[in-house]
Amino acid sequence: MKCPYCGHTETDVVDSRDADDLSAVRRRRECHKCEKRFTTYERVESVELIVIKKDGRREPFNREKLTAGLVRACEKRPVPHEKIEEAVDEIEMELRKKDTKEVPSKAIGELVMKKLKRLDKVAYIRFASVYREFADVEDFRKELKELLKGSKK
Repeated sequence: MKCPYCGHTETDVVDSRDADDLSAVRRRRECHKCEKRFTTYERVESVELIVIKKDGRREPFNREKLTAGLVRACEKRPVPHEKIEEAVDEIEMELRKKDTKEVPSKAIGELVMKKLKRLDKVAYIRFASVYREFADVEDFRKELKELLKGSKK
C-alpha cells in the first residue's frame, strides 16, 4: 500500500476491523518512512454500475467522483469526513439494491440531495445550486423557502 503522504510503499497495518455496516474492512496503516498513519478500506468488488448521463452517454459509476462532489459541497462546513464516507456508502448501497445496473445520473443526484439535506443545510443548498442549475437569486430563494418550510415540521 502506497503512503498518501510520502509515496513510500512499505506500510504496516496497526488496526483492522469491520466498517460499521459490514460492507468493508477498515485498516489503519502506518508508513515505515514518514511514520504517518492513514486509513484504507477493503471492499468486495461487485457488478459494475453504469451511470446514464443527461445527454444519454453511459459511463461506469465512480465512487471517487461521488465522494468528491459531497466533499466539495461540504467544504468549510462542520461535516466530518466519516459522515461523508458514510453517506457515499449508503448511496452506493441504495444504487446496488436496484433491479437494474444502469442508473440515471438524476437518481444519484436526488439521493445525494436527500443525504445532504440531513447532513448540512448549507452543503445541501450548495449542491442544489449546481445540480438544479440555478439561473438566478430567485431560484436560490425558492429552494431556501422549501428547505425552511421542511425544517419547521
